[in-house]
Amino acid sequence: MAERAYFDWNATAPLRPEAKAAVVASLALTGNASSVHAEGRAARQAIEAARQNVAALVGAEAKNVTFTSGATEANMLALTPSLEVGGRKALRDKLFLSAIEHPSVRSRGRFPAGSVEELKVTNEGLLDLHALRSALARAERPLVSVMLANNETGVIQPIAEIAQIVHETNGILHVDAVQGAGRIDCDIATLGADLLSVSSHKLGGPQGIGALIRRGDVHIADPLIRGGGQERSLRAGTENVAAIAGFGAAAVAANAARQADALRMAALRDTLEARIKASTPQAVVFGANAPRLPNTSLISVPGIKAETAIIAFDLNGLAVSSGAACSSGRVQASHVLAAMGVDTDLARGAVRISLGWTTTESDVETLLTAWNTVISSLLKRHANAA
Repeated sequence: MAERAYFDWNATAPLRPEAKAAVVASLALTGNASSVHAEGRAARQAIEAARQNVAALVGAEAKNVTFTSGATEANMLALTPSLEVGGRKALRDKLFLSAIEHPSVRSRGRFPAGSVEELKVTNEGLLDLHALRSALARAERPLVSVMLANNETGVIQPIAEIAQIVHETNGILHVDAVQGAGRIDCDIATLGADLLSVSSHKLGGPQGIGALIRRGDVHIADPLIRGGGQERSLRAGTENVAAIAGFGAAAVAANAARQADALRMAALRDTLEARIKASTPQAVVFGANAPRLPNTSLISVPGIKAETAIIAFDLNGLAVSSGAACSSGRVQASHVLAAMGVDTDLARGAVRISLGWTTTESDVETLLTAWNTVISSLLKRHANAA
């Protein structure tokens, strides 16, 4: 079998050495972080150091970082009518979300079905700002949820502009920043976000840990998990010290290398797409004319089904996916591409290629060689079957 190359970084990133070291070191800590003795204080110190590091990743205050079991839980914690701003208690009466959100946001959190409305996007996958303004005019106290960067296409939303529109209408803005944090600038103040969800394993930390980060005057009056007073009573349960420590270490490493990694990955991605278009002119790169993450390409070739292509790539030593990892294996077309108005047959062929900080030129060459072999074979098979 050919040497394998990994191109599914948007699903999960390999564990960074710094994160692994932090996890291993924290496993030697005996105490419960809620205990006042020396062992408990050592565990607490590890958690609070990581909290500082995760806060620094997005320019937030550490006291506003709430650790969760992952970004899905962070999204669920954020999507509640019981949000207070500046101490003013007023239930959010409507949830608006873009049509391309992650399934964890599309599940609508703790909002009843009748109080949720999807907002359309353009053919390039950008939120329709006219539709946003029109929708907000119909709500008194809206909560709006828009992802920073799409997990399938990599398209980056104009969050600062969206935040301005939301705040002009007494709204609160939640941003799922899972794919953006550690890859592009994700400063919570610059974005204008009130609530921000991030995930450890997307930036090289361990799986099973994430965080919801709040603006200082935003308070969640209805915790998702009740019990003890952990995480300032916003998330009950004994903290996962090892995962939190790894998350903090990964945040530091990702932040330090972000700009250099982004430039290098963008160059590799652009080369990859140009070579694919040269060898397969009919290939379509989704969101190509919109701002995108530097590491993401979602590509389809008419006549080819993604599930068949992914298996073939795997047999040729390549790990790629068909959009969101949590949707892999499903036959139906991506809801993201459907919202962008992409033809169903073309959408069913979408293959996501996502790069990371260890991706090399040699890896890209390996992928391109496999692409030519796999796609040529599948196109011939499709032609013979027609």
